[in-house]
This record gives sequence, C-alpha cells and structure tokens, in this order.
Amino acid sequence: MKRFVLFNTTALVSLVVLLATASCGPQEKAFDVALDQLEKAYDTYKEVSIDHRRFKHQEVIHLVTERKGDFQVEAIGKSVEGKDIYQMTWGNGPSKVMLWSQMHGNESTATMALFDLFNFLEGENDGLEAIREKLKEKLTLRFIPMVNPDGMDEWIRRNALDIDLNRDAIKLASPEAVILKNARDTFSPEFGFNLHDQQIYYTAGETPTPASISVLAPAYNYATEVNEVRQKAMQVIVGMNRVMQELAPGHVGKYDDAFEPRAFGDNFQKWGTSTILIESGGYPNDPEKQEIRKMNFIIMLHALIEIADKNYTQYTLNEYYSIPDNATR
Repeated sequence: MKRFVLFNTTALVSLVVLLATASCGPQEKAFDVALDQLEKAYDTYKEVSIDHRRFKHQEVIHLVTERKGDFQVEAIGKSVEGKDIYQMTWGNGPSKVMLWSQMHGNESTATMALFDLFNFLEGENDGLEAIREKLKEKLTLRFIPMVNPDGMDEWIRRNALDIDLNRDAIKLASPEAVILKNARDTFSPEFGFNLHDQQIYYTAGETPTPASISVLAPAYNYATEVNEVRQKAMQVIVGMNRVMQELAPGHVGKYDDAFEPRAFGDNFQKWGTSTILIESGGYPNDPEKQEIRKMNFIIMLHALIEIADKNYTQYTLNEYYSIPDNATR
C-alpha cells in the first residue's frame, strides 16, 4: 500500500472542493443527460472503415490528413523509417488539452476511438451541436495519433531502433520521443491524455472481472505526492469512472502509480500538465476491442466536456482512491 502525501495547499483546495460539492448536489444530474448524447455521438460517428485493431499506417493515415472543417493538420517530424508524424489542432478555447496515442505500436484501441472523435468534431446538424460549440469555445485540442508508425506497421511495442518510446522522455534517443517532447513544450497543455493498451489478464481488483479500462494520474516523484496538477487529473478520472460504471460496471481498474522517471506520462505530470493515463485491457467476447473502443470514445468525450465546464472540480480524491487497483488472474 503506497502512502499519498498531499501538500498543504492541495489539501486546502480539496477541502474547498468538498465543501462546494456539498452545496451543489444538482450538478450530478448533468451526467444523466450527457450519457445519452455520448452514446448517440459514438453510434453516429464511429469510423466504419475500421473494424479490427491490426491496421497499417498507410491504411489509416488519410483519416488524419484528409480532415475537413476546423481541423489544422500539420506534419511535425518523421519516424526512424521516414513516416510523417502529424499533429491535429481543433478549437480555440483558453484551456489546452493534448491527446496522444500508439506510442507503443501494438496498442491501437485509443487510436480507433480518436478517429471516431475526429468524425464527431466535424459533425453538424445532428442535435449535438451544443457539445461541439462548448468544446470549441472552451478548449484548444491537440492530437498526436500514431506516435510510433514504424512499430504499428510491424505490430510491435518498440520503434524501429528497438526503443520503448515511453521510457525515452529524458534521454530522447529516438526521433519520435523528440517530436512528442517538442510538441508538449511548444503547446504547454493544461491537460494531457496518454493513451495505451494493457494486457488482457488484468482484473479490476481481486475479482474475476477484467479491467477493460484502467486509469491513472501518474506520479511526478518517488513519494507519489499529490499537488494541484496531479489532483486535477485525479478528479477528471473520477468523472470518467462514473461514466464507466454505467457502461460496464466493475470493469475499471487503477494502474500502478510507482514513479517511472523515464516515462512520458510521469514527466508530463512533473512538467505541469495534468495527465490522465488510459489503458485498454480486455472485455468478454471483444477480441478486436471494438467495445473497448466505444468505452474510450465515451470517457474521453465526457472528460473533455467536464474540463470545458470545469465540472471535474466537484469530485473528491476519495473517489479516485476507491477505484480498485489492477490485479492479475
């Protein structure tokens, strides 16, 4: 059992949030309306050209480069083997959010969900305009899908130099890691979403239920302390977990928060970006992770709405800590 140490200032913030929440119970009803809209958004905008997870870079890159509407798409560097890595920017709000996927080439579930999300953001005349307008006004979103295109083509974890990109945040020995670090430094996001897959054998606590989604607000030091930056990530995760308990009750685990000084998520947190790790695991009768893809879409969109509204501030850290830790079967 790890000890969590809160700074005095953070404790004071938590107390203020707790007291405020006690007097604003009606806020919790907002989710009941939003869930139907989130499911409608997924059903309407799922990218139907993808129904399996072992797709090649060339098969899907047009889903990045051929966007319409308000997306700004630009190549920001090349992989070891010379494939373009793109960033996509949407919205013009004051809160900056950065989402990146497939640092590990064989972890594609969230990439599929991002393609669905891109379709939603381009949508119109569907009864969901209020959500898009809110996001556009309040947020500036930056996506870097497929950080490791060489690895995805070989369906391997590492890049073409046999480097684990998620252990290269400090040495920056790989061009892909340099690209991701530069993207973070030039954008300075308030929130970050680090999107991965985990093994299917993880369970949500000591139960037989698979951890279809595991979450974490990564630590920024060995003491796993909680400052205001990490607390905000924890609060966003609470909202995501509430949605998941409606979609797939009991299928959420919490990833190990031992500090990894080489990892991007831990360092994003250290550098001042409230960072949320999403790990896609297993789900019954879902070998291609299409149900988990839907879960990713819904919890990411829900989180973006709560960041835009700042509704995440109503949640207490006790709810975060109550999420069961990942176990293995």
